[in-house]
Amino acid sequence: MNTKMHVKTGDTVLVLSGKDKGKKGKVLSVNPAKRTVIVEGVSVATKHKKPRRMGETGGIIKQETPIYACKVMTVCGKCNAATRIGRKILEDGTHVRYCKKCGEIFDK
Repeated sequence: MNTKMHVKTGDTVLVLSGKDKGKKGKVLSVNPAKRTVIVEGVSVATKHKKPRRMGETGGIIKQETPIYACKVMTVCGKCNAATRIGRKILEDGTHVRYCKKCGEIFDK
């Protein structure tokens, strides 16, 4: 299943809803099949980790959990605002994403 996503790994996004509404963070990973993203510092869960091998330490760790991609909006680097993403084809034939507010191109 090949689905397009409006966010890519490395994008800065703003969370639109949920317990972390209003937080900004960098996208660490994207899962197009499940339509989810993992954002740095957002939706952090506490996990109890058991040591599996000799010498490995266990303990309580904090880990980001996936959130649905429809709950995040890309932040433009130029106008510093959450914006919708447009797609266009340049003269040389490359497909790019751009900010619908200021026209800044995201993919270079």
